[in-house]
Amino acid sequence: MKKSRRNFIKKTLLGTTSAAAGILSPNFMIGKDILGANDRINCAIAGVRSRGKALAAAIHLQKNTKVLYSCDVDEVIIEEHNMWSKKNIGYLPKVEKDFRKLLEKKDLDVIFIATPEHWHTPMTILAMQAGKHVYIEKPCSHNAHENTLLVAAQKKYGLKVQMGNQQRSAVTSINAINDIRNGIIGEVYKGEAYYSNNRGSIGIGKKVAIPKTLDWELWQGPAPRKAYKDNIHPYNWHWFRNWGTGEIHNNGTHEIDICRWALDIDLPDSVSSVGGKYTYQDDWEFADNQQVTYKYPKEKFITWTGHSRGLIKPERPGRGVTIYGSKGSIQLDRNFYKLYDLGGNLVKSELEGEMSQTTDTRGQGQLDVNHVGNLLNAIRKDESLNAEIKDASISTMLCHLANMSQDAREELQIDQQTGKVKNNKMIMKNWNREYAEGWEPKV
Repeated sequence: MKKSRRNFIKKTLLGTTSAAAGILSPNFMIGKDILGANDRINCAIAGVRSRGKALAAAIHLQKNTKVLYSCDVDEVIIEEHNMWSKKNIGYLPKVEKDFRKLLEKKDLDVIFIATPEHWHTPMTILAMQAGKHVYIEKPCSHNAHENTLLVAAQKKYGLKVQMGNQQRSAVTSINAINDIRNGIIGEVYKGEAYYSNNRGSIGIGKKVAIPKTLDWELWQGPAPRKAYKDNIHPYNWHWFRNWGTGEIHNNGTHEIDICRWALDIDLPDSVSSVGGKYTYQDDWEFADNQQVTYKYPKEKFITWTGHSRGLIKPERPGRGVTIYGSKGSIQLDRNFYKLYDLGGNLVKSELEGEMSQTTDTRGQGQLDVNHVGNLLNAIRKDESLNAEIKDASISTMLCHLANMSQDAREELQIDQQTGKVKNNKMIMKNWNREYAEGWEPKV
């Protein structure tokens, strides 16, 4: 490593922690004031089946930045990703199967994490301990306790950690939040978020031989060991509690985050969740239709309606939010901003310059490019992150609290300083999880 590169990396590692995410204009001039060739930012992507490809495509469009390593425990996924890489980014990154090997790489600056969710916090903490900046897909944690660990680790190590709630980098959403702050719809009081999909049954899994191409032991990593079944990998782990966190985390995190941003609020006074599993008799372990209400001081509130298996009717877009104020309302999704008066008349409409996917598993689009670019600018020039972990973890916490309320079958009273549930020791047992021996994350 040349001297100029060593100085650059040292400078970024010693940089101060970014301020909490605010109303920022994304910098499309990614190449502006870029440092010299020796100061290239080298990246690795852990988990390259779906979101990993969207991140690779976004990294490829940044100047002076390269995907140096691809990492996955499944050889079939790696082989497919190599073919995709050759076609879409024009080169083949080096391959590592074991994430821990990335921690040893002296030429690596940033690790992008798009693995199953039980890996998110342990990987992020290990990456920071190895001196790497991190882009972590949402949700940033598998349980509420991990949120506190992440925030503490980022504070301790001083590295940049961006969560992948990429709508924070949408120009139309940034414009809408600016307008809200300037009073365009008066006093905001309600954020209404929704997600609509028609997922099929995942069936009843059968114990089968572990594919020779899959390192099942390493795939499980921090999670308590379970037998391999034919309906877990590569996607349906989302619906198993040992590895996933359900639809409210898988997709609701995005829109709940936008509502919280618009209303300028953090942790709620109370959380209530109703719903259940209604559609198929299968191994799915979470509610597949869920209605959550978060109550805040000054009579502000957020709702999330999740129809994971059964589309919302009357017909609506697959996902979105509506923000209500005393003078009107604003409808947002990843690709547009619509302003309405109290009579429901459209006053203003804006579209993103380039569209992003909304309900497929990859979600690829311009917002990824903006969000990745924001992280790189934070590393290079200490610009504020649009979704730095201290703030992003709050939106993740809201989703954990919703699942805890769903499990408790009652409204939960919340400590607004810590997020912990008041007067319910039984449900607080879900605050943390058990880990495989030797894998418990520590700061």
